[in-house]
Amino acid sequence: MLTSTYAIPDLPPPGELESKAVLKVAAIAHRFLAELKGRAATIPNQGILIDTLSLQEAKASSEIENIVTTQDELFQATLFPEIPSSPAAKEVALYRDALRLGLVEMRDKQGLLTNNIIVAMFQVLKRTDGGFRNTPGTALKNDQTKEIVYIPPQTGAEVIAHMTALEKFINSDEYKHLDPLVRMAIIHHQFESIHPFPDGNGRLGRIINVLYLTQQRLLDIPILYLSRYITANKADYYRLLQSVRDTGEWEPWLVYMLTAVAKTAAQTIDLVADIRALMADYKQRIRSEHGKIYSQDLLNNLFRHPYTRIDYIVSELGVSRQTAAKYLDQLAEADLLVKHQSGRNVYFINTPLVALLQRGEDEARSA
Repeated sequence: MLTSTYAIPDLPPPGELESKAVLKVAAIAHRFLAELKGRAATIPNQGILIDTLSLQEAKASSEIENIVTTQDELFQATLFPEIPSSPAAKEVALYRDALRLGLVEMRDKQGLLTNNIIVAMFQVLKRTDGGFRNTPGTALKNDQTKEIVYIPPQTGAEVIAHMTALEKFINSDEYKHLDPLVRMAIIHHQFESIHPFPDGNGRLGRIINVLYLTQQRLLDIPILYLSRYITANKADYYRLLQSVRDTGEWEPWLVYMLTAVAKTAAQTIDLVADIRALMADYKQRIRSEHGKIYSQDLLNNLFRHPYTRIDYIVSELGVSRQTAAKYLDQLAEADLLVKHQSGRNVYFINTPLVALLQRGEDEARSA
């Protein structure tokens, strides 16, 4: 059914938003987010989680748009950016870069998530110097039937007006009477309905979700695997996104999004705990069996980069290439790393860490 008559609402939208069903799920989601925030703080170097988990979120979010790559391909593309990789791996890496840029820029703007930052993330994601749509003709179609299901605002003036209102809703204290998770779900729906860019709106909308959680201090760093739930429940995501436009009923959409937060926060809690336990095991083994080479910087490197290389050790530990190679070879001989060679490139894999990341992905798919 063509839904070209949807009038993008003022913010907040009219009607009851914080129903009993919504607030019940919100309470559960807040509890898990608080636990995740605390658990993440137990990792000694927060860069470990930002680098590993943001890449996993990038992978899951891209899969929603049918941009699919493997863990191995993704890590190799990150490890050797100078070597041509698949288009999918490049797209995932750009998502991660856009997320990182958004986090840095938001912190530089005292926590404001502005339209200028959103445009800058779009430019990184799509490798362009463009911005908001300013010409008509955009229509959203059903992937299978190719039927037009929704026509977003068409003129540049409309897009700017709606995005200006959304920017205020994201950043203004005027709306603090609404639960921040309810606001997040509304922001996401509004952004996807405005559809402000020629391409990449789904992925940008999901970046905004996790940045908003950090802005609201529900998380310190953007490590929630929110896209994994959406990937596993993709049909419901698109159905409920459109249902709000068709019926004006917000509750099912809000419950869906808050459930996504609760379930992915719970899964990420377990993953962070497992990463911490694995780090503790590696720390004990390296210190007791290879004490001469142990340092916290070396341990951090092995977990910040599931696939590492000599150059990373040289840069992050400040040692010579010869010393870096010696460290990595020694750890490989002790079965703490697995050494690989691709052409002239040598790299080392923390296989237990990669297995943890893959297990989390598999569990999300089967949930």
